Amino acid sequence: MKKLFVYLTLAGMLAFGLTTNMQAQEEPAEADTTQVEATEEVSPADAAAMTASTDDEEEKTFHYILKEKFIEGGAGFMGVILLTLIIGLGLSIERIIYLNFSSVNTTKLLNKVEQELQSGGVDAAKELCRKTRGPVASIYFQALDRYNEGMEIVEKSVVSYGSVLMGRLEMNLSWISLFIAIAPMLGFMGTVIGMINAFDAIAKAGDISPTIVASGIQQALLTTVFGLIVAVILQIFFNYIVAKVDGIVNSMEEATISFMDILIKYNK
Repeated sequence: MKKLFVYLTLAGMLAFGLTTNMQAQEEPAEADTTQVEATEEVSPADAAAMTASTDDEEEKTFHYILKEKFIEGGAGFMGVILLTLIIGLGLSIERIIYLNFSSVNTTKLLNKVEQELQSGGVDAAKELCRKTRGPVASIYFQALDRYNEGMEIVEKSVVSYGSVLMGRLEMNLSWISLFIAIAPMLGFMGTVIGMINAFDAIAKAGDISPTIVASGIQQALLTTVFGLIVAVILQIFFNYIVAKVDGIVNSMEEATISFMDILIKYNK
């Protein structure tokens, strides 16, 4: 299910990108036809005024400028950097959804489990934990399942299963951190290749001309900028996920300690 969600996210982002590119290619053609019709029907002075007004009204949006700079940076490294962003965002969104579903009100759950222990016994408490989502309820269920084997076995079971659940909470974090590190590296690699292309153009032309050097340097700098932007975006998601995991782990530890105290009292 998690992999399916990541694949759907990837496909949706790619479809959105293709749609916007097609729209961007169609818009200039429509604008040119309207300008030609306007010049045929009105005088030159009126046409110039209308052209100036339409230019002011149709200012380039940030989205359009971003796509334009993306194309200028070159499809090779820009495409790889974009793929890094898409996969990183897919994994980040999957982790955020998983962690949100794993978060529960531990105080409320602990009170319900204690009531079930007092009224219906261990079996009733186990049934409540089985129907409740989240790692805290899973730890409670493991402890209650080993209750007849003694408190020492229960404690060892809780510690072992808690480590397993912590591993599940931190799943895919290493991949997200990998994409954070790869994105600027790809940008720097594109920068080096762009500078090499600029020097090759100078060598072929036999002269240092601003027009010859500008295109290579622009491509080199754009790859670095986009790589850093991707790294910043993924870093924000990564820090949020880490903070969310730390909060869930802390609540798990506090709830487990309180639950062990309840079991000790119930055992007496």
